[in-house]
Amino acid sequence: PTSTMTRTQRIERWADLLDERPVRILGMLTGTEYLPAEARELARADGSPITVAFEDPLLRAAGLKNDTYGEAKRFFELSDWQLHDIVCS
Repeated sequence: PTSTMTRTQRIERWADLLDERPVRILGMLTGTEYLPAEARELARADGSPITVAFEDPLLRAAGLKNDTYGEAKRFFELSDWQLHDIVCS
């Protein structure tokens, strides 16, 4: 069974996870704005902010399927520009 979290709860949980270790070095997805849509959907980087979210059991239980750009966009209900601000350097 998947837990039900609102969009706001999912985003707040992600922010809390990122805030837990502020000195952590995160992997960034660079140049996503230049990728074709299909490639952007599949983009990922080891240790990215999306990976931090995917490693969380609560977010996975709520339906986060993997640590790709496209999945984060879908799961957190973010626009490309909103997600770009979080995951790109």
